[in-house]
Amino acid sequence: MSGDGGPVTIAHYYRTRWGSHDEFVALFDRNHWPILREQLASGRFLGVTASKPRFHGDGRADWDFLVTITYRDWAAVEEHSDAVIARRLYPDQAAFRAEEQRRFSLLEAHWDVVLEGHELPGAQAVGRRRSPGMPNSVV
Repeated sequence: MSGDGGPVTIAHYYRTRWGSHDEFVALFDRNHWPILREQLASGRFLGVTASKPRFHGDGRADWDFLVTITYRDWAAVEEHSDAVIARRLYPDQAAFRAEEQRRFSLLEAHWDVVLEGHELPGAQAVGRRRSPGMPNSVV
């Protein structure tokens, strides 16, 4: 965790039920991404990425969708503006809540991990750009 008031990155892991991955991602893209995008525009988030394993069965297959969010600072993590944004973006709140409930019903598991940077020896000498929120990383 960033104790210095700097950026904080949290990885949100999702494991969908068998056969539900595409529907989960479609609902995420339709209902949740616009809320995240608003928070990027406002400056609460510095970065948002979404990833999935390239090959079926990679690794232990604990997850099949990963979203990383880099927050401006810890205060931004504790700020809860999602509901306000959702009410503005989705006037039909009953339909929005039903789709969000459906999205979460497609999950077998979901967990969040606050990431802490690890300084790689000699990384400063490489001189490449740093990943937002992970000041000790080289991308």
